[in-house]
Amino acid sequence: MQHKIDTQSLGPQGEVMAQAIEACVHCGFCLPACPTYTVLGEEMDSPRGRIFLMKEVLEGNLRLEEAQPYIDKCLGCLGCVTACPSGVPYGELITTYRAYSEAKRHRPPLEKLFRLGLQATLPYPQRFRAAAALGRLARPLKPLLPSALRAPLELLPEQLPLPEPLPEVVPAEGERRARVAFLAGCAQQVLQPGFNRATLRVLALNGVEVVVPRDQACCGALALHTGERARALKLARTNLKAFAGDYDAIITNAAGCGSGLKEYPLLFHGEPEEEEARALAAKVKDIAVFLVELGLREVPPLPKPLKVAYHDACHLAHAQGVRAEPRQLLRSIPGVELVEIPEGELCCGSAGTYNLEQPQIAATLGERKARNILATGAEVVVTGNIGCFTQIQSHLKRLGHELPVLHTVELLERAYQNAPR
Repeated sequence: MQHKIDTQSLGPQGEVMAQAIEACVHCGFCLPACPTYTVLGEEMDSPRGRIFLMKEVLEGNLRLEEAQPYIDKCLGCLGCVTACPSGVPYGELITTYRAYSEAKRHRPPLEKLFRLGLQATLPYPQRFRAAAALGRLARPLKPLLPSALRAPLELLPEQLPLPEPLPEVVPAEGERRARVAFLAGCAQQVLQPGFNRATLRVLALNGVEVVVPRDQACCGALALHTGERARALKLARTNLKAFAGDYDAIITNAAGCGSGLKEYPLLFHGEPEEEEARALAAKVKDIAVFLVELGLREVPPLPKPLKVAYHDACHLAHAQGVRAEPRQLLRSIPGVELVEIPEGELCCGSAGTYNLEQPQIAATLGERKARNILATGAEVVVTGNIGCFTQIQSHLKRLGHELPVLHTVELLERAYQNAPR
């Protein structure tokens, strides 16, 4: 017997899920755009299949436990959103459904502990640094550890960079053209502090005053996308206060963080701060978008020509629709030859904590991405997200190639360093 989704019992988030499910016409355009369907070839491991499963669970026709293995394998990359001709908001559906299902499911104790460890460390740079340092010490014991603990060790760098505390204010150089607030991110402060240093430097060189609010928190995307809505709300409320100043924009240099901030209206749907969340989200801009809109000051040429492959981070290309701007920035650097990566629209397998929770599928996608990058003959890879950076760098090394991986603004900063003094 078929039932309708009882949106009243599910609250405001139930309305979001029901509307997204109703928008799907099951045409199948999403199938070839889905990384898990590409790798596994199963209908239930496609967006169309998952939408059917979520509908059946919410209508009471299927037990949550039967659907969950397929839902868990979704990367949340939103490649299906780009491919969908009907405009199905799959991102809103998978996010709200995971919050609904997480509260009802039963996980094994070790799995619970592992997820709790991720939530308690990754969003907090000092804790994450300590955990990463311990992880490096544990590497010799890797063969003896449970498989769930091996994946994080494999992604850690050989050495952690020294911490680089950020100034509270970076003044504009020359005439001030804008004043912005900057979200510093979490993992990249530990793994690649150079991303933030280059961002602040390039903004200052282009006449932008940057404020780095001291009381900011993690954007909450990690918690939100893994079903921990209450935890995400707590972090987001901190940011609503931290970024409440008079700024021309709120700048992010990580695709996942920018997308996370832009999801605040969804996160706060039905909450008292919903309008406040909408106002914040409207000001959020990826660093590439902001610089293109502002207009770059003249970029000096590189010392020698450089063949560059640009990797589209999913939460830039699919979640935010940002594709042209990073390429425009790279082409503005004299000496850069920009090349496209085969299957560039396909996720690299990082996807937040996906490469930690689903390491086998993530590794397949990571190797596929690395091989496609190598096929371009590029001398350097550029991307706009710390997760992609870590995943791509790791899999290039596994294939025996020490190809440099940079953030978009790092290459810009290197070009500006060549300016006459």
